[in-house]
Amino acid sequence: MHYSFKTIKMEHTKSININFYRNLGKLFYAIAAADKNVRDVEYSTLKKIIKTEWLDIDDVKDSFGTDTAYQIEIVFDWLCSDNEYGCKTCFNDFITFKKNNELLFTNRIKQLIMKTATAIADSFSGKNKSELIMLANLNIELHK
Repeated sequence: MHYSFKTIKMEHTKSININFYRNLGKLFYAIAAADKNVRDVEYSTLKKIIKTEWLDIDDVKDSFGTDTAYQIEIVFDWLCSDNEYGCKTCFNDFITFKKNNELLFTNRIKQLIMKTATAIADSFSGKNKSELIMLANLNIELHK
């Protein structure tokens, strides 16, 4: 099998893109789980923002032909049902990914991340102390 540079670059881009969205799923799960309880309204808010905002970010599809932005929802849902990973672990995984992939985090992306995280936190009775702390830490990390 012969691969052109363009094919290899496209596959590399798709791999980075999928990991980007998977790490966003971890981050948004961490925000929702900060109070130890992920509520349906938080998940519904995330799904709505994925459809209205995140699907427009790029045109990359996964191996099933699905927009890679849906990886956010897939990972979020898996983490909710798995209950094996805590919110701090997921948050730290996202921060590590961000530090290793700074070029992916344009101002537009950073703003959309904060918008999404804030909407999730606001969706159930406003922001609680744990969510406020996590949002503040996220804002600091995004602006480093």
